[in-house]
Amino acid sequence: MEQFPRVHRLPPYVFAQVNELKMKMRHQGADIVDLGMGNPDLPTPQHIVEKLMEASQKSTNHRYSASKGIKGLRLAIANWYLRRFGVELDHDQEVVVTMGAKEGLAHLALVMLSPGDVVFAPDPAYPIHPYAAIIAGADVRRIPMGKGRDFLEDLQTAVKQTWPKPKLLVINYPHNPTTICADVAYFQKLVDFAKEHGMYIIHDLAYADFTYDGYVAPSFMQAKGAKDVAVEFFSLTKSYSMAGWRVGFCVGNRDMVQALTRIKSYLDYGIFQPIQIAACTALNGPQDCVREIMDVHQDRRDALIEGLHRAGWMVEPPKATMFVWAEIPDEFKHMGSVEFSKLLLREAEVAVSPGLGFGNYGDDHVRFALVENRHRINQATRNLKKFFGK
Repeated sequence: MEQFPRVHRLPPYVFAQVNELKMKMRHQGADIVDLGMGNPDLPTPQHIVEKLMEASQKSTNHRYSASKGIKGLRLAIANWYLRRFGVELDHDQEVVVTMGAKEGLAHLALVMLSPGDVVFAPDPAYPIHPYAAIIAGADVRRIPMGKGRDFLEDLQTAVKQTWPKPKLLVINYPHNPTTICADVAYFQKLVDFAKEHGMYIIHDLAYADFTYDGYVAPSFMQAKGAKDVAVEFFSLTKSYSMAGWRVGFCVGNRDMVQALTRIKSYLDYGIFQPIQIAACTALNGPQDCVREIMDVHQDRRDALIEGLHRAGWMVEPPKATMFVWAEIPDEFKHMGSVEFSKLLLREAEVAVSPGLGFGNYGDDHVRFALVENRHRINQATRNLKKFFGK
């Protein structure tokens, strides 16, 4: 595939080594507790499923849909933002529906960026955040993110050292994988930074609802002037446990939203209309189901943290996301995250994601995903306790 330049710029999939060992062990009969991939395991709430079933029975919904999303869904998104964050959006000009946040982010990068453009992205980061720019032919400058670092200060330093000046910053709070959180005051500093340096911002708000211990995740759009420089993506994947449905959206800066709308008009005919109708029900309907999904994940988080502590692995509980970002114990740090993850698979039958898969600055961590029930999580921590000899 080396003759295909966009593929050639993509590195080997770091997670593949761990996944290959996991599958081999499973074929040999091992009972692996898989806390690696963040694939939601809870069912979609029943009232959303029922709306899909009802809408799919109508033949008028079987035709091509609108690539930018049906009007009802765009209105539901605008109303959700107003209720949730007090942010007003023009459903026609400032909202576009996407096939999950990942597709939308990648296509927005494709329409915004050209070879030679510079993009800033955190390290570690969810892979599509830097690689959307790389696929588009741009150059990515990775900005370290983690405990003890000042991301904004590192951004200021990076701007001084970068030529040409960056065109785009891609961020994600609450952050996957580090679980770092932000407030509106911090977002305001990023808006001011973007305006000062003439750059755009893409913010991924995938974990808006996955918050614990009193923390409330804000929207980037709540910062004054955010619409001047930024868009925000949200997906129904996590909050409504609709991973396979592939429904997301992009809101904010009119020029960016319209650029994404235009390229999508060439690329697709929109999501299957009954899915969009069901998504309206999710956003407009009762939100108790979201809280119930969050409560399950908080219970899993507590179980995992308590179990890790009993095993002698003193990991700080995250305030948000469906992940636990765990620093590798000192005695194993020399191995790096890939070999340590493989060791946990072989010796404790627990699968985690190596931090290296999210960037070089993640190589001293592994990521646990809260995608197994409490019983299985307890099994995992018992295995780890035995592995650590506690």
